[in-house]
Amino acid sequence: MKKPYLGLRTAIYYVPNLNEAKEWYAKAFETQPYFDEPFYVGFNIGGYELGLLPTENKSEEKSEAVVAYWGVNDAQASYDQLLAHGASSHGKPTDVGGGIITAEVKDPYGNVIGIIHNPHFKLEG
Repeated sequence: MKKPYLGLRTAIYYVPNLNEAKEWYAKAFETQPYFDEPFYVGFNIGGYELGLLPTENKSEEKSEAVVAYWGVNDAQASYDQLLAHGASSHGKPTDVGGGIITAEVKDPYGNVIGIIHNPHFKLEG
């Protein structure tokens, strides 16, 4: 029997200015969007979707209840690179055990972006 859940597919970030955010994410993640419409911009990040949705409320509070962590080869280098592109620190790279290193930044729009180096994680099938 096939498993009903296939894993995460998309992380969505709400932004007040879609064009400005598209440019920021393209530079920060070093990739261009594969889907670019006035209502949604989608990036393929290592086979996973990073989506941008416009929001009209520029001062909207962002929830930190859930954070998507993007896998990286070098947490410190990725953290430094995001800061260099204008993100702000939200949690410095920390070894949380077993060689797993996590860090968090906030994009210029208040969204939390997590990064993780996990040498134990392998995708199924």
